[in-house]
Amino acid sequence: MEERLGLDPEKRYYSIGEVSELLEVNASLIRFWEKEFPSIKPKKSAKGNRKFTPADIQELRTIQYLVKKRGFTLEGARKKMRTDKSDTERKAQIAERLLRLKRSLEQLRDQL
Repeated sequence: MEERLGLDPEKRYYSIGEVSELLEVNASLIRFWEKEFPSIKPKKSAKGNRKFTPADIQELRTIQYLVKKRGFTLEGARKKMRTDKSDTERKAQIAERLLRLKRSLEQLRDQL
């Protein structure tokens, strides 16, 4: 799963800054989603720093897909995650792969 997400398969935990960079959103949005979606439960260090697992990151990507790409409200996204999570995750993964492919093709085009 980690490689599909563009993550380091050797790494078990990611800081909120790293997750923010991966998702291309502000850390404050990640903290907000954490409050709004009970399924997001990162571990916290002794200092209170969030440590996200690859599963947490996948969950955040699915939320991002629903809210930012599909235009769901937060309540609608919560309901979709409860009722049809596996299909939604699959669609979010496909959308992410297509976006990465598009970026790669744009880079190739720019090199020509």
